[in-house]
Amino acid sequence: MAEKKEIMVMMRWYAVVLVLVCTAIPVRSDASDHRYKVGDPVPLYANKVGPFHNPSETYRYLDLPFCTPAHLKEKKEALGEVLNGDRLVSAPYKLDFLQDKDSEIVCKKKLTKEEAAQFRKAVAKDYYFQMYYDDLPIWGFLGKVEREGKSDPSEYRYYIFKHLHFEIFYNKDRVIEINARTDPSALVDLTEDKEVDVEFMYSVKWKETNTPFEKRMEKYSQSSSLPRHLEIHWFSIINSCVTVLLLTGFLATILMRVLKNDFVKYAHDEETADDQEETGWKFINGDVFRYPKYKSLFAAALGSGTQLFTLTIFIFILALVGVFYPYNRGALFTALVVIYALTSGIAGYTASSFYCQLEGTNWVRNLLLTGSLFCGPLFLTFCFLNTVAIAYTATAALPFGTIVVIFLIWALVTSPLLVMGGIAGKNSKAEFQAPCRTTKYPREIPTLPWYRGTLPQMAMAGFLPFSAIYIELYYIFASVWGHRIYTIYSILFIVFIILLIVTAFITVALTYFQLAAEDHEWWWRSFLCGGSTGLFIYAYCLYYYYARSDMSGFMQTSFFFGYMACICYGFFLMLGAIGFRAALFFVRHIYRSIKCE
Repeated sequence: MAEKKEIMVMMRWYAVVLVLVCTAIPVRSDASDHRYKVGDPVPLYANKVGPFHNPSETYRYLDLPFCTPAHLKEKKEALGEVLNGDRLVSAPYKLDFLQDKDSEIVCKKKLTKEEAAQFRKAVAKDYYFQMYYDDLPIWGFLGKVEREGKSDPSEYRYYIFKHLHFEIFYNKDRVIEINARTDPSALVDLTEDKEVDVEFMYSVKWKETNTPFEKRMEKYSQSSSLPRHLEIHWFSIINSCVTVLLLTGFLATILMRVLKNDFVKYAHDEETADDQEETGWKFINGDVFRYPKYKSLFAAALGSGTQLFTLTIFIFILALVGVFYPYNRGALFTALVVIYALTSGIAGYTASSFYCQLEGTNWVRNLLLTGSLFCGPLFLTFCFLNTVAIAYTATAALPFGTIVVIFLIWALVTSPLLVMGGIAGKNSKAEFQAPCRTTKYPREIPTLPWYRGTLPQMAMAGFLPFSAIYIELYYIFASVWGHRIYTIYSILFIVFIILLIVTAFITVALTYFQLAAEDHEWWWRSFLCGGSTGLFIYAYCLYYYYARSDMSGFMQTSFFFGYMACICYGFFLMLGAIGFRAALFFVRHIYRSIKCE
């Protein structure tokens, strides 16, 4: 009855969160639905510039000495856009609807030595620019480095492009597509350290298309759906499925046969010789449900992991219904902040309820620990990285107003819901369902070989789930820490489900072998084994950074390893909670099947 009541409360939380999330995050909020007449101004915003290989290191467009528009206007960004590092300002180009232009002069500038050096440094680092025209993204490189036939870097020549060609497609009164290309013959040589005269120009060409307005964003999602990429994704799915089938088949065969023999043996022992000494996992029936050490920390980890699991499920729901279409600026960050805030009640309820089941008394301290277990490391990481971004004057540095907004969300939404959930969990008065009575004094655990220790078991537990997802990890990393677009959320969801299944099964198997060796301290072990996949993902971060990417510099390195540490820690808590829940279900099941004294 207690378990059913707990499940009903959790389901109510999920329903409330789903309603609030759907209200807070519109499905197509950023899709511009403007209709234009001939000559109408169409909004064009310059966003940011930065080294192509360092996605976190971006700067404001006008940090470089480009032409400044006569009436500079900053676009107000939503919370998610600011978190994404977007800083939109009006661009110096005028692209009025259906107005062709040929070699229009933006401005004439005399670059000082310092400004020329700025551009030269940017070109040397492969800087790109990003703009938005009617909410459609535009990219381009600032210039090029001539390296052909030159072995000595001091002989390289540096050029910036001074002429941009805009090709815009329209359907009746709507903008459908825009492409920007640079004129390779219109170059300005910045190699020498001297003042340079530059005449920035642009051209505009309008073309009609039959593509409907509703499908104008499909162009950006097609790259991840190309046949070659789909084959790799499906290979990933097949690889994961084979892993699951082999693992589940092996576990089902071995465990069911072993458990059946155990049940028969124990039943026979009870009938023939009651005074015979018990062996194996039945031998420790009086200790297997002995509460773990540091139960407040354990309950807090379980609550935080459950919250992060709920957060992940809601993110997948939003992704599958089409909220995170390409270049819906900041939608993912907005969703993460809002859903995390709204699901804090689930963490409070789960942690407090389980802590009280473990006969804990200081539930207030447990609640504080739950609230800070994930947020604490994340906050410290953010403080350090935001300081680094401020030192670099990068757009990744959050403005003071945004920090205040996030603090208010935490103070007015996250914390009250956490406390409400904790009070509900404390008042649920659910009792821990243990099929066996716990003895007063714990049995001594026999000496076990080294490979049955915690760290070797974690290594074994984390390897199989990681092997089921590592192919898909590359595409996720290339999207988050690169410029590849990822839109195949259905495949990602299948891989996630496979990850959960493999984690649960491998944790159950290792828990059985641990109990069979008469080691009854399985609580923390099951959590650590379940979450160990997070450590493997962080190890993959090292491989990806040094072998698969061209990222460099202190800021980019700090952001990559800092935020990936937080993400992997979140995976550790989430998968640890999944592993423990599976192990707890298994242990309860097998001890219900025998007669415990």
